[in-house]
Amino acid sequence: MTEKFIVGIGGTTRGGSSTELLVRAVLDACARQGAKVEMFGAKELVALPFYAPENEERSDAQRHFIDSVRRADGLVIGSPGYHAGISALVKNAIDLMQDTMTDKRVYLDGCPVGLVVSAAGWQATGTTLSSLRDIVCSLRGWPTPVGVTMNSLQQKPFDADGKLIDDALSTMIESQAKQLMGFGYA
Repeated sequence: MTEKFIVGIGGTTRGGSSTELLVRAVLDACARQGAKVEMFGAKELVALPFYAPENEERSDAQRHFIDSVRRADGLVIGSPGYHAGISALVKNAIDLMQDTMTDKRVYLDGCPVGLVVSAAGWQATGTTLSSLRDIVCSLRGWPTPVGVTMNSLQQKPFDADGKLIDDALSTMIESQAKQLMGFGYA
């Protein structure tokens, strides 16, 4: 069995945001199950120029991001819930996946994708998770059955060092990682 490569994408312009920490937690769970992982958090996402379909030139950051997506056996995409939708930072990264349109694996065809949402309220977590599921399906990806959501008004799942301390959320994260790692063709 070959080592799986799982790519995490997400966060806000603030490094160490709850969204970024959640995506990293899923990646850590995948790594414990034997995956090689790579994270595109705030620092990396901010470095991606705005996607412009008419511009075929790509920055080094864009090329590295797309190369990682192309090699990925699975993805974890996390977004804060902003006004019932995903953040522009995350959407820009997703839009860049258009570069894979003519690849052997078109977009995310057959790729499992774990989805993570952090928002200030349950309504925003639900609408944002639904939006992410729609986007992943339009890119031919397979959203994992387990979606991880966190209401930042009610939950404080990380300690001061960014360590996950919420047992219920930890269970959801482990379940999503297991689904990402266990997906495959028969």
